[in-house]
Amino acid sequence: MTVLPASSPLDRAGTGRVAGRTRAAAVLAAIAVSGGVGAVAVAASSPAAAEPGNIVVSENFSSGSLPAGWNAVDGAWKVENGRLYGTSASSSENNKITFGRHLNDFRIEATMRFETVSAATRWASLGLDIPANGATPWWIATMRSGTTAANGLEFAQRTTANTWVVPNTASAPYAAGTGRDVRVAVEVHGNQARWIFDGREAMRTNNLQRSADGVQGLFVNGATVSYDDVTVTELPPNGYIRPEGSPFTVIAHRGASAAAPENTLVAQEIARKGGADWIENDVQPSKDGIPFILHDGTVDRTTDGTGNIRDLTAEQIKALDAGSWFGPQYVGERVPTLAEQLADLRTRGGSLLLEIKGKHTRDEVATIVKVIRDEQMTNRVFVQSFEVDALRYTYELAPELPLGLLRSSLDADPVAISKELHLTAYNPDGNALLAKPEVVAPLHAAGVAVMAWTMDSAGLWQRLERIGTDAVITNRAAELVGWNSAFVQRASADPTVEITSPADGTRLDRAQSPVIAVAATNADTVTVTVDGRKSAAGRKLDLVKLTAGRHTVRTEVTGPEGTATATSTFTVTVSQAGLGYVILTSGADPAAINTMTAKLVDNKYAELASYVDRQAGKLVPAEVASVIAADARTLALK
Repeated sequence: MTVLPASSPLDRAGTGRVAGRTRAAAVLAAIAVSGGVGAVAVAASSPAAAEPGNIVVSENFSSGSLPAGWNAVDGAWKVENGRLYGTSASSSENNKITFGRHLNDFRIEATMRFETVSAATRWASLGLDIPANGATPWWIATMRSGTTAANGLEFAQRTTANTWVVPNTASAPYAAGTGRDVRVAVEVHGNQARWIFDGREAMRTNNLQRSADGVQGLFVNGATVSYDDVTVTELPPNGYIRPEGSPFTVIAHRGASAAAPENTLVAQEIARKGGADWIENDVQPSKDGIPFILHDGTVDRTTDGTGNIRDLTAEQIKALDAGSWFGPQYVGERVPTLAEQLADLRTRGGSLLLEIKGKHTRDEVATIVKVIRDEQMTNRVFVQSFEVDALRYTYELAPELPLGLLRSSLDADPVAISKELHLTAYNPDGNALLAKPEVVAPLHAAGVAVMAWTMDSAGLWQRLERIGTDAVITNRAAELVGWNSAFVQRASADPTVEITSPADGTRLDRAQSPVIAVAATNADTVTVTVDGRKSAAGRKLDLVKLTAGRHTVRTEVTGPEGTATATSTFTVTVSQAGLGYVILTSGADPAAINTMTAKLVDNKYAELASYVDRQAGKLVPAEVASVIAADARTLALK
């Protein structure tokens, strides 16, 4: 599954979280999301004008009218009170407005609110690929007002025959209902996308069918819906890099190989039904040059036949039983050709991580490429291999196909080899990766994803997630899909911290004695400073010893998932009551305290300051005399 940077709300004042992992793609997304609100939408034009990170559309509807370049195709659309309102009179009307430009890799987001609905099944959508004139076919990401339904969220296509194709559905954690703002986003990379509901990934697809010129849009059906802060941002092309907080891409090793005979169409079907994002299989040629899906060099282990696959004709291979070795229910399963496998994926859904197994000549690789093209699957096939030559040939013949280099041990410089071979992903043995996790960050910085093989336990998945691995090739794809679901729903492990006392902006006089209070989560260590000097949570602030004016408390916490900081600025004010407290607690000679108190009560502040200056270090302790004199002079000026 393509995953790409999810934007998260900017850290609130005083929290300043620093993530434990950084990714170049996430940085681009953050830059994109935070800039340019309120600009006029850009009219459709050549996609060459956009660059990753560019905000292509940014509209908050402050102008009071439909933005330039926005085309209200059908339905009632108006701008009012700083929002765009769309109304569809009935459930049979899929009313739309189009805008933007054609982009292959982008994020579209908006704040959506159902104002009225005819039923909880009615919906609004972000348009992902729509002809500018609104004609079919088009693809949308849909949200019903009853979002907690099993199909509360959808990826859907309206075909040229005006029928629906809905390959993916999901439920949201709560109902959008009516009158409630919901921030939604969809991130698209070619035929792949992920649906983000209020900052959390809810669903993925790799079934989009993209056009050459489709733009973006908004839809409404059987409802009145308002939209605000609509943004479209171009993203970097490698959507295989997993953003922080998003789950793994799940790659089913040889199909659902723990549940069905590997590298067969039934294993592919089970993996698909189990929710795998990709199917991983191996390809090798028969004696007569037909690419078949088989892992071993011989047919001995996984069929009822014997011999090298390269010594058997396609007819001989198709006669073999490839299922009975695994279980009696699979008797009669056949070794599929690459063409058969791709046809199944094309018609029933899914994408293929295809390993070119063993040494291949350039002509043999050319045959594989031809099959992929003939089956119209170039946008749903990812080629990987241990064989460098096979990857070089693939790039020469089909530079549009993404490439992954399989490795049993890590290269001395994974980034260098990735650049040399034009890799989209670097695919090492998972245990080798865990032994040297520091390679992940530079690969991500170079725009290269990391796919680990073959890892089958939750403990290993957790370790791989923590180091930033993007995808996992596993024999237990269904279990990893379930682990992913739990991962998405888990509470954040990022550390948080807040200074609850003194509250930011507080004004305090010297008679007060606030205690530094810090609230932290997921933190192992907490450090506190006051004006840069070490202090501690729970310590009382002695305001007598602080100069009048502004002071800053800063805290930093660290935990397994990173660090977080918070600051609070308070002001020590000068008041008669505060100065009285300082005098009474100064430890001065009782006679001096009486004299100072009398002058304070009589508002003789200048005389008080002069008296304290004379008695500093005598009747009045020197360290407090300077505070009393300074505050008295401040009061004298008021």
